[in-house]
Amino acid sequence: ASAELFDESNPRIHRDIIRIIAQYLDTQGYTSTKVTLYDEANVKQQRENNYISDVVRLRAAILDGEWDEVDRICSSTYLKDKKHILYNVYKQQYLELIDDNESQKAFTTLIKHLKPLESQQSFQGEFRDLCYLLTTKAIQDAPAFRNWDGIASSREKLAEYLQNILEFEIVGRENEQQPLKPNRLVALFRQAVAYQIESCQYHSESIPLVSSLLSDYAPVVVPNAEQRSFVGHLGNVKCTQYVGPYGNFIASGSSDNTIRIWDTESSECLATLRGHTSRIWDICVDRMGTTLISASGDCTVKIWDIHDLHKPQCTATIATNSLVGQEGGANGNGGGHGGDIYSVSLNPLESHIIMAGYDRTIRLYDRVTGRVVQTFHGHDLSVAQAVANPLGNLIISGSKDQTIRFWDTISGTCVKSLRSHLGEVTSVATSDSGMLLLSSSKDNSNRLWDLRSLKRLRRYKGHQNTSKNFIRSDFIGDSLVVGGSEDGMVYIWDRESTNVIQRLDGHKGIVYEAKWNPKRGILCSASDDWTIKTWWFDPNDSNSIAA
Repeated sequence: ASAELFDESNPRIHRDIIRIIAQYLDTQGYTSTKVTLYDEANVKQQRENNYISDVVRLRAAILDGEWDEVDRICSSTYLKDKKHILYNVYKQQYLELIDDNESQKAFTTLIKHLKPLESQQSFQGEFRDLCYLLTTKAIQDAPAFRNWDGIASSREKLAEYLQNILEFEIVGRENEQQPLKPNRLVALFRQAVAYQIESCQYHSESIPLVSSLLSDYAPVVVPNAEQRSFVGHLGNVKCTQYVGPYGNFIASGSSDNTIRIWDTESSECLATLRGHTSRIWDICVDRMGTTLISASGDCTVKIWDIHDLHKPQCTATIATNSLVGQEGGANGNGGGHGGDIYSVSLNPLESHIIMAGYDRTIRLYDRVTGRVVQTFHGHDLSVAQAVANPLGNLIISGSKDQTIRFWDTISGTCVKSLRSHLGEVTSVATSDSGMLLLSSSKDNSNRLWDLRSLKRLRRYKGHQNTSKNFIRSDFIGDSLVVGGSEDGMVYIWDRESTNVIQRLDGHKGIVYEAKWNPKRGILCSASDDWTIKTWWFDPNDSNSIAA
């Protein structure tokens, strides 16, 4: 929504919001909270009410010529445009003293009160003419006051000026008298969600049921058709990631030792990142899409600045084979892995890089200090993937030793180990809520776990994952699961029923992984056939499998 629709700092809008929230609290039975809200809001409201009262008393004192009362009100209260009001008040006093031939008192008022407020004069030269009045016989002799028609009339004009200020303030409060429609907050939420649904790229025949208001509505559609094919790599594509918050670009890592960045809409290759000397096993991208991190078979992790896709740069290389076991820094100076690095990811704050690989360890790398700050030992065989949970206090890893381990990020100790898969664990992923864990294994299954109880909830089958490949799975929203397969298809399962609801056929080789972009409603898959493909929902295509 555009910020130009209304000004949230406008006092009237601010009071409306308070009233709407208070109404909702009242209907839900939170009476005490409503009273507290009004008490806190009324501190400011009382200040504004006092201001209006002061303006009314100030007007009356001016009409009566009670200048001592005027000074008391002006000095003891907060007035908006206070300096401008004071200037006009002191100008009136000064003119009356001139009219009464009280030259000495007029001079004192001019020097003591008007001179410090000279910047508030109504027009250029007014203060000069006020000074000139000390030498004239009549007020009308000064050009600026040629139309002076006496004390009473002048007081009326000043009072009218203050009355205009008062009326402006009262008009700003007229809105408070308007009746508030029942359930106004809920009605506004319904309007907002309806707008989001209408603005979506995809529209379902039935009205969707929104389960959360914490994020914008993003429909989970089941892709049923190939949208685009991205061709250019000279080897199999092991991994892919969307770049940027809206998925305008796609990054892919290949066995041709390069990472390519593509335009999502045109499938044009915009940049090729070169520097690794072996295959790219994994990549990750920060939320803003300005930094890409790659893990390679050359025993290194590289950090790339991709803010300008025309000039991508490698800003750091970490973890070299020659520094196994050391704790150190970037640019070839720290915390090394022995052998291929299979996994790289960022913690939720994006302050640390999590890397894991062939040497059976997971390392936590601080991006600020450029050092490995924690090393996690315990797996018996190589680690296929390691990720942080949404809170960032745990690292979860899947290994060739058929276990899933949970590590405390502070102490580095393994707090829990799961052994349920009958084959090597090839991937682990957490849901956005942080409540669920999804794992893939070479036992031809993907499994869903409850992260609170660590109980296995579901098992997804139908795909193939038995050979020497890292086949990975992931979540699509709250209701679907997606994964690659050695039969060259992308599989989509219903999360609750575990039924295969879609097989996307188009690749001519193993599909290693698939990533979902909720903003665009499209899926991107990486394959052994040297390509990545995007998949979307085509309403004219009936290629789907009933649940």
